[in-house]
Amino acid sequence: MRKAWSILPDEWKAVLQERGLRPFRADQILHCLYRDWISTWDDATTLPKELREQLKTDFPLTVAEVVEVSQSSDGTEKLLVRFEDGNTVETVLIPAKDRFTQCISTQVGCGMGCAFCASGANGVVRSLTADEIVAEYMLARRRGEITNMVVMGMGEPFANYDETMRALKLINAGKGPNLGARHITLSTCGVVPGFARLASEGIQFELSVSLHAPTDELRSELMPVNKRWPLDELLRACAEYTKATKRIITFEYTVIKGVNDSREMAETLARVVKRVPMAKVNLIPLSPVDHRPDFKTPDDKTMLMFLDVLMRAKVQTMLRRSRGKDANAACGQLRARSLPPRGIRRAATLNPQPSTFSPQ
Repeated sequence: MRKAWSILPDEWKAVLQERGLRPFRADQILHCLYRDWISTWDDATTLPKELREQLKTDFPLTVAEVVEVSQSSDGTEKLLVRFEDGNTVETVLIPAKDRFTQCISTQVGCGMGCAFCASGANGVVRSLTADEIVAEYMLARRRGEITNMVVMGMGEPFANYDETMRALKLINAGKGPNLGARHITLSTCGVVPGFARLASEGIQFELSVSLHAPTDELRSELMPVNKRWPLDELLRACAEYTKATKRIITFEYTVIKGVNDSREMAETLARVVKRVPMAKVNLIPLSPVDHRPDFKTPDDKTMLMFLDVLMRAKVQTMLRRSRGKDANAACGQLRARSLPPRGIRRAATLNPQPSTFSPQ
């Protein structure tokens, strides 16, 4: 059984024809899904009732609901989304003057084990399917028009490559939600085989790489993935990706007080990223996480020093301010605090059905 939100727009005619349904209904179905933003097939009142009943059986909509909302004073919202099997992920909505960004998850938990990330504190439970990733988007879309998407939530996108790409292609599709490719950014912690695969797609998605340390010794301590694909291999893959796609790679560097925040680290970082043509750097002050109380947020002076060193080295750099601290908006914090969940309030549901699972 295929879920409706896993079927690409250009697949619908053939899929309908296979089941003896009229292919011309494809455009009507797509309009219902991605222009009327239905949450159940019963809402698709432009379709005949008989067809709606068949769609419920053959192409059900994914069951997903927002079970908790954490709101920040800066307008950031973190949503805890629960799927039919009871597993939960986080998606974050970040408003700004000219954009409304969704940070979306691709796995339940994360298996990469980065030291400063709450998502990996309890490991990975499973990967999301394409329709579940799209369901995250659909829930968020009901809270405002999404202008940008960053695949930087829970999980490693390249560890769930096929399902993630199917979901993003659907979200990007003209007869789907039609979110522009250049408004969608994938973030990887450095799973090197994913670079060549993404380059071969021929889609202008943006790519960012979580770096967080400019030496193999420190990066291996903070990010176990570095033991499998060390810096030299990672940077070579980044350079090859840029050469093949002509796309700029952004390196994410989370600054942790007393760990990777020295001037020497900043100077080394500048040398490292210049190995990749056109690369730029996002500097991010650490959002503290409960499981690592020894990791502290750097002061503004340190962040400005880092910025100055990189800019003097002619590295394009952006100093990001931390958003949503009071909404538990660091990756994995809300889910971690909801295991087991308490104080849950229901905010929204997609395809509500009687629950057949027990809460975590």
